[in-house]
Amino acid sequence: MPQLIIHGGAGKIRNEAEHRAGIEEALNCGWGALIKKGALEAVLSAVSCMEDNPVFNCGTGSSLNLDGEVEMDASVMLSDGSFGGVAALKHVQHPILVARKVMEETDHLLLAGEGALNFARKMDFPEHNPITEIRQKALEELKQSGNLPYLPKLSQALQNRTSPGEDKFGTVGAVARDDSGLIAVATSTGGIMGKLPGRVGDSCILGAGTYASRDGGVSCTGHGEAILRLLLAFRACERMHFKKAQEVLSELALWAKDQGCSCGLIGIDWRGNIAFAFNTESMSYGFTDGDSMVIF
Repeated sequence: MPQLIIHGGAGKIRNEAEHRAGIEEALNCGWGALIKKGALEAVLSAVSCMEDNPVFNCGTGSSLNLDGEVEMDASVMLSDGSFGGVAALKHVQHPILVARKVMEETDHLLLAGEGALNFARKMDFPEHNPITEIRQKALEELKQSGNLPYLPKLSQALQNRTSPGEDKFGTVGAVARDDSGLIAVATSTGGIMGKLPGRVGDSCILGAGTYASRDGGVSCTGHGEAILRLLLAFRACERMHFKKAQEVLSELALWAKDQGCSCGLIGIDWRGNIAFAFNTESMSYGFTDGDSMVIF
Protein backbone atom coordinates (compact mmCIF):
# COMPACT_ATOMS: atom_id res chain seq x y z
CA MET A 1 0.00 0.00 0.00
CA PRO A 2 1.44 3.44 -0.93
CA GLN A 3 2.11 5.99 1.83
CA LEU A 4 2.99 9.68 1.85
CA ILE A 5 3.95 12.00 4.71
CA ILE A 6 5.03 15.65 4.46
CA HIS A 7 6.12 18.44 6.81
CA GLY A 8 6.03 22.22 6.54
CA GLY A 9 8.44 23.19 9.31
CA ALA A 10 8.86 22.98 13.06
CA GLY A 11 9.09 25.56 15.82
CA LYS A 12 6.39 28.04 16.72
CA ILE A 13 3.83 27.99 13.91
CA ARG A 14 1.99 31.30 14.06
CA ASN A 15 -0.26 30.99 11.01
CA GLU A 16 -1.67 27.53 11.71
CA ALA A 17 -4.69 27.80 9.39
CA GLU A 18 -2.49 28.76 6.42
CA HIS A 19 -0.09 25.94 7.21
CA ARG A 20 -2.89 23.40 7.39
CA ALA A 21 -4.31 24.57 4.08
CA GLY A 22 -0.87 24.40 2.49
CA ILE A 23 -0.20 20.93 3.87
CA GLU A 24 -3.55 19.68 2.56
CA GLU A 25 -2.88 21.08 -0.91
CA ALA A 26 0.60 19.56 -1.03
CA LEU A 27 -0.67 16.19 0.19
CA ASN A 28 -3.27 16.11 -2.55
CA CYS A 29 -0.66 16.97 -5.18
CA GLY A 30 1.73 14.36 -3.86
CA TRP A 31 -0.86 11.63 -3.53
CA GLY A 32 -2.09 12.06 -7.10
CA ALA A 33 1.49 11.73 -8.34
CA LEU A 34 2.18 8.76 -6.07
CA ILE A 35 -0.72 6.75 -7.49
CA LYS A 36 0.06 7.57 -11.11
CA LYS A 37 3.85 7.80 -11.21
CA GLY A 38 5.40 6.47 -8.00
CA ALA A 39 7.34 7.65 -4.97
CA LEU A 40 9.82 10.01 -6.65
CA GLU A 41 7.16 12.01 -8.46
CA ALA A 42 5.11 12.10 -5.26
CA VAL A 43 7.75 13.81 -3.13
CA LEU A 44 8.72 16.18 -5.94
CA SER A 45 5.09 17.18 -6.52
CA ALA A 46 4.41 17.73 -2.82
CA VAL A 47 7.56 19.77 -2.23
CA SER A 48 7.16 21.78 -5.45
CA CYS A 49 3.66 22.68 -4.31
CA MET A 50 5.02 23.99 -1.00
CA GLU A 51 7.80 25.86 -2.83
CA ASP A 52 5.05 27.81 -4.60
CA ASN A 53 3.26 28.65 -1.35
CA PRO A 54 4.81 31.72 0.39
CA VAL A 55 3.60 30.57 3.81
CA PHE A 56 6.47 28.06 3.79
CA ASN A 57 10.16 28.92 4.01
CA CYS A 58 11.22 27.44 0.67
CA GLY A 59 11.06 28.48 -2.97
CA THR A 60 8.93 31.61 -3.27
CA GLY A 61 8.78 33.08 0.22
CA SER A 62 12.19 31.84 1.36
CA SER A 63 13.97 33.60 4.20
CA LEU A 64 16.50 36.27 3.25
CA ASN A 65 20.18 36.38 4.10
CA LEU A 66 21.83 39.48 5.60
CA ASP A 67 22.23 40.97 2.13
CA GLY A 68 18.50 40.62 1.43
CA GLU A 69 18.93 37.75 -1.04
CA VAL A 70 17.39 34.29 -1.20
CA GLU A 71 19.77 31.33 -1.19
CA MET A 72 17.96 27.99 -1.22
CA ASP A 73 19.03 24.43 -0.35
CA ALA A 74 17.25 21.28 -1.52
CA SER A 75 17.86 17.58 -2.04
CA VAL A 76 16.18 14.39 -3.15
CA MET A 77 17.18 10.79 -2.40
CA LEU A 78 15.88 7.33 -3.24
CA SER A 79 16.19 4.08 -1.34
CA ASP A 80 18.37 2.71 -4.17
CA GLY A 81 21.04 5.26 -3.18
CA SER A 82 20.40 7.87 -5.87
CA PHE A 83 20.90 11.43 -4.59
CA GLY A 84 20.98 14.99 -5.87
CA GLY A 85 21.25 18.31 -4.08
CA VAL A 86 21.67 22.05 -4.58
CA ALA A 87 23.07 24.56 -2.10
CA ALA A 88 22.87 28.36 -1.90
CA LEU A 89 20.86 28.40 -5.14
CA LYS A 90 19.35 31.70 -6.31
CA HIS A 91 16.77 32.85 -8.84
CA VAL A 92 14.82 29.65 -9.52
CA GLN A 93 11.23 28.73 -8.70
CA HIS A 94 11.69 25.08 -7.73
CA PRO A 95 15.09 24.19 -6.27
CA ILE A 96 13.86 20.65 -5.58
CA LEU A 97 13.45 20.06 -9.32
CA VAL A 98 16.99 21.31 -9.96
CA ALA A 99 18.16 18.82 -7.31
CA ARG A 100 16.40 16.09 -9.26
CA LYS A 101 18.30 17.08 -12.40
CA VAL A 102 21.58 16.90 -10.47
CA MET A 103 20.63 13.34 -9.48
CA GLU A 104 19.52 12.23 -12.93
CA GLU A 105 21.65 14.25 -15.37
CA THR A 106 25.09 14.45 -13.70
CA ASP A 107 27.66 12.23 -12.01
CA HIS A 108 27.73 14.61 -9.04
CA LEU A 109 25.75 14.64 -5.81
CA LEU A 110 25.72 18.33 -4.91
CA LEU A 111 26.05 21.61 -6.83
CA ALA A 112 26.34 24.98 -5.07
CA GLY A 113 26.07 28.71 -5.68
CA GLU A 114 26.82 30.04 -9.16
CA GLY A 115 27.61 26.54 -10.42
CA ALA A 116 24.18 25.32 -9.36
CA LEU A 117 22.53 28.34 -10.99
CA ASN A 118 24.44 27.87 -14.26
CA PHE A 119 23.42 24.21 -14.28
CA ALA A 120 19.78 25.18 -13.69
CA ARG A 121 19.86 27.51 -16.69
CA LYS A 122 21.39 24.80 -18.87
CA MET A 123 18.53 22.55 -17.77
CA ASP A 124 16.06 25.25 -18.94
CA PHE A 125 14.93 26.45 -15.52
CA PRO A 126 13.87 30.10 -16.09
CA GLU A 127 14.69 33.19 -14.04
CA HIS A 128 12.46 33.58 -10.99
CA ASN A 129 12.38 36.07 -8.13
CA PRO A 130 11.46 34.21 -4.89
CA ILE A 131 11.58 37.30 -2.64
CA THR A 132 8.31 38.40 -1.01
CA GLU A 133 7.43 41.63 0.77
CA ILE A 134 6.67 39.71 3.97
CA ARG A 135 10.20 38.28 4.09
CA GLN A 136 11.72 41.67 3.30
CA LYS A 137 9.81 43.22 6.18
CA ALA A 138 10.88 40.40 8.51
CA LEU A 139 14.53 40.98 7.62
CA GLU A 140 14.24 44.71 8.32
CA GLU A 141 12.65 43.98 11.70
CA LEU A 142 15.46 41.57 12.46
CA LYS A 143 18.14 44.13 11.63
CA GLN A 144 16.45 46.79 13.72
CA SER A 145 15.85 44.72 16.85
CA GLY A 146 19.30 43.31 17.61
CA ASN A 147 19.53 39.47 17.68
CA LEU A 148 20.07 36.69 15.14
CA PRO A 149 18.30 33.36 15.78
CA TYR A 150 20.64 30.53 16.81
CA LEU A 151 23.66 32.58 15.76
CA PRO A 152 25.15 33.95 19.00
CA LYS A 153 28.56 34.58 17.46
CA LEU A 154 27.03 36.63 14.66
CA SER A 155 24.64 38.31 17.05
CA GLN A 156 27.53 39.58 19.13
CA ALA A 157 29.48 40.70 16.08
CA LEU A 158 26.62 42.31 14.20
CA GLN A 159 24.41 43.30 17.18
CA ASN A 160 21.23 42.12 15.52
CA ARG A 161 18.24 40.38 17.04
CA THR A 162 15.55 38.11 15.65
CA SER A 163 12.26 39.61 14.58
CA PRO A 164 9.20 38.34 16.48
CA GLY A 165 7.79 36.61 13.39
CA GLU A 166 10.89 34.56 12.59
CA ASP A 167 11.06 32.06 15.43
CA LYS A 168 10.15 28.94 13.47
CA PHE A 169 11.95 26.62 11.10
CA GLY A 170 10.18 26.56 7.76
CA THR A 171 12.01 23.77 5.96
CA VAL A 172 9.60 21.51 4.04
CA GLY A 173 9.94 17.86 3.18
CA ALA A 174 8.18 14.74 1.94
CA VAL A 175 8.68 10.99 2.21
CA ALA A 176 6.80 8.48 0.05
CA ARG A 177 6.73 4.73 -0.48
CA ASP A 178 5.09 3.23 -3.54
CA ASP A 179 3.74 -0.23 -4.41
CA SER A 180 7.13 -1.35 -5.68
CA GLY A 181 8.66 -0.66 -2.26
CA LEU A 182 10.74 2.28 -3.50
CA ILE A 183 11.13 5.04 -0.88
CA ALA A 184 11.79 8.64 -1.93
CA VAL A 185 12.65 11.67 0.21
CA ALA A 186 12.73 15.36 -0.76
CA THR A 187 13.64 18.36 1.42
CA SER A 188 13.73 22.08 0.55
CA THR A 189 14.45 25.26 2.52
CA GLY A 190 15.24 28.96 2.38
CA GLY A 191 17.37 28.59 5.51
CA ILE A 192 17.57 30.86 8.56
CA MET A 193 16.47 34.48 8.29
CA GLY A 194 19.48 36.77 8.51
CA LYS A 195 22.06 34.08 7.77
CA LEU A 196 25.44 35.00 6.33
CA PRO A 197 25.55 34.83 2.51
CA GLY A 198 26.83 31.43 1.47
CA ARG A 199 25.55 29.59 4.55
CA VAL A 200 24.44 26.03 3.82
CA GLY A 201 22.21 24.08 6.19
CA ASP A 202 21.27 20.45 6.60
CA SER A 203 18.53 20.14 3.98
CA CYS A 204 20.85 19.51 1.02
CA ILE A 205 23.40 17.38 2.89
CA LEU A 206 23.17 13.63 2.43
CA GLY A 207 22.52 11.99 5.79
CA ALA A 208 21.78 15.21 7.66
CA GLY A 209 18.40 16.61 6.60
CA THR A 210 17.67 13.98 3.95
CA TYR A 211 18.35 10.26 3.73
CA ALA A 212 16.88 7.11 2.22
CA SER A 213 18.00 3.49 2.18
CA ARG A 214 16.49 0.03 1.99
CA ASP A 215 15.60 0.48 5.67
CA GLY A 216 13.55 3.67 5.27
CA GLY A 217 13.47 7.35 4.39
CA VAL A 218 13.61 10.48 6.58
CA SER A 219 13.31 14.24 6.09
CA CYS A 220 14.27 16.63 8.89
CA THR A 221 13.40 20.20 9.81
CA GLY A 222 14.89 22.37 12.52
CA HIS A 223 18.17 24.02 13.45
CA GLY A 224 20.35 23.10 10.50
CA GLU A 225 23.76 23.32 12.13
CA ALA A 226 22.69 21.03 14.97
CA ILE A 227 21.08 18.52 12.59
CA LEU A 228 24.28 18.52 10.52
CA ARG A 229 26.39 17.68 13.55
CA LEU A 230 24.14 14.74 14.45
CA LEU A 231 23.61 13.38 10.90
CA LEU A 232 20.05 12.94 12.09
CA ALA A 233 18.38 11.49 8.97
CA PHE A 234 21.09 8.86 8.53
CA ARG A 235 20.88 7.81 12.18
CA ALA A 236 17.12 7.42 11.87
CA CYS A 237 17.23 5.27 8.74
CA GLU A 238 19.93 3.00 10.18
CA ARG A 239 17.81 2.30 13.25
CA MET A 240 14.73 1.54 11.14
CA HIS A 241 16.37 -1.73 10.14
CA PHE A 242 15.69 -3.04 13.65
CA LYS A 243 12.81 -0.90 14.95
CA LYS A 244 9.57 0.53 13.62
CA ALA A 245 9.73 4.08 12.31
CA GLN A 246 7.67 5.71 15.05
CA GLU A 247 9.77 4.24 17.84
CA VAL A 248 12.94 5.39 16.10
CA LEU A 249 11.83 8.96 15.44
CA SER A 250 10.36 9.43 18.91
CA GLU A 251 13.60 8.27 20.52
CA LEU A 252 15.75 10.43 18.26
CA ALA A 253 13.69 13.58 18.82
CA LEU A 254 14.24 13.22 22.58
CA TRP A 255 17.93 12.40 22.14
CA ALA A 256 18.41 15.37 19.81
CA LYS A 257 16.84 17.69 22.38
CA ASP A 258 19.38 16.49 24.93
CA GLN A 259 22.09 17.39 22.40
CA GLY A 260 20.71 20.91 22.07
CA CYS A 261 19.08 20.27 18.69
CA SER A 262 15.59 21.69 18.04
CA CYS A 263 14.10 19.57 15.28
CA GLY A 264 11.31 17.58 13.73
CA LEU A 265 11.45 14.40 11.66
CA ILE A 266 9.11 12.52 9.33
CA GLY A 267 9.72 9.08 7.86
CA ILE A 268 8.55 5.77 6.44
CA ASP A 269 10.31 2.48 7.16
CA TRP A 270 10.79 -0.52 4.88
CA ARG A 271 7.72 -2.16 6.40
CA GLY A 272 5.50 0.76 5.34
CA ASN A 273 5.11 2.36 8.77
CA ILE A 274 4.60 6.14 8.73
CA ALA A 275 6.15 8.18 11.56
CA PHE A 276 6.67 11.74 12.80
CA ALA A 277 8.24 13.34 15.88
CA PHE A 278 9.40 16.78 17.02
CA ASN A 279 10.88 18.41 20.11
CA THR A 280 9.81 21.97 19.29
CA GLU A 281 6.60 23.73 20.27
CA SER A 282 4.88 22.47 17.14
CA MET A 283 5.37 21.13 13.61
CA SER A 284 3.06 21.29 10.61
CA TYR A 285 2.68 17.92 8.90
CA GLY A 286 0.22 15.57 7.28
CA PHE A 287 0.07 12.05 5.93
CA THR A 288 -2.16 9.75 3.91
CA ASP A 289 -2.36 6.16 2.73
CA GLY A 290 -5.31 6.77 0.43
CA ASP A 291 -7.92 5.57 2.89
CA SER A 292 -7.53 8.55 5.23
CA MET A 293 -5.74 11.90 5.42
CA VAL A 294 -4.43 13.36 8.67
CA ILE A 295 -3.24 16.99 8.93
CA PHE A 296 -1.68 18.82 11.87
